[in-house]
Amino acid sequence: MKGRVVVLDSLRGRAAAALVVDGQLEDLLIDGEGEAPAPEAIYRAVVDRQMKGQGGVFVKLPGATGFLRQVSGLAPGQSVLVQVTGAAEPGKAVPVTTRLLFKSRLCILTPGAPGLNVSRRIREEDLREELTALAAEAMQGAAPDLGAILRSACESAEAEEIATDLRAMRDLAEAVLVDTKGGPELLVDAPGAHELAWRDWSDPAPDEVAEAEGSFAAHGVEEMIDAVLDFEVPLPGGGHMVIEPTRALVAIDVNTGADTSPAAGMKANVAAARDLPRQLRLRGLGGQVVVDFAPMPKRDRATLEQVLRAAFRGEAAETSLAGWTPLGLYELVRKRDRAPLSELLR
Repeated sequence: MKGRVVVLDSLRGRAAAALVVDGQLEDLLIDGEGEAPAPEAIYRAVVDRQMKGQGGVFVKLPGATGFLRQVSGLAPGQSVLVQVTGAAEPGKAVPVTTRLLFKSRLCILTPGAPGLNVSRRIREEDLREELTALAAEAMQGAAPDLGAILRSACESAEAEEIATDLRAMRDLAEAVLVDTKGGPELLVDAPGAHELAWRDWSDPAPDEVAEAEGSFAAHGVEEMIDAVLDFEVPLPGGGHMVIEPTRALVAIDVNTGADTSPAAGMKANVAAARDLPRQLRLRGLGGQVVVDFAPMPKRDRATLEQVLRAAFRGEAAETSLAGWTPLGLYELVRKRDRAPLSELLR
């Protein structure tokens, strides 16, 4: 199965979407269960209590508790608009922020971050100027601190479609931003799997969109998901890596397998590093990640780290590559941007 294919179907009674590129599963989205706060949902919350020493406050959400970091000037009982930034760990508060983003396929509105910006992926100068003028017209009369970003999908969209999308997102943002009085309430629901697929996987345009019932089975997505649920990941050349989530961190062990040549360790490590972002993304794993790479000369660490940085470049989930520990392990921290796949399918 060559090309870029978006597959929309359901999995265990919930909407799901898969991005398959040249026969390999690149991303997977599954609707959450119940009414738990999901990433990108916007709430009116009520400040509960401060957590001294942790740089934040707890806030009350409908049926849940959120944690808001790096805030000042908030008093208990005060209403505040917040947006969910990631999946909550079991037994912990939902991470939220006061920096709201209103996203669509073509634009992002940014309250508190003024300015009109065009995606850097759009390089044609004349088109950038046309899009900036279009955005200025659509945003005329908006609050001075309400900014807009035109996404790269605008490159292939019609001007009227972009203007309509901007106006719709502006209307939504302006309605939400004034809705600040009252108790905890959901103001903007989180996007579902199919909506996210349409919004975030449309650039570059897919070669095929399969949305008939049974599309997962027809395109082999179910077998691909079963492979992702396995702890052991085969690597080119006969090696493998084992990915094991624990409560404290995600532990990854890289092995060379039957290859005993002098370069076996480096080959397995490079293959693991290149596939690591995809594996973490598909499995919905984040937080602290510790990798025990296969044995290799210490002089090769800098080369391997370059491979890691290249692999994580462009990842949607914020990732910090911390580096090597005294014991020769490699540490990184990845934002928990979604619930673990094993929890969604249990």
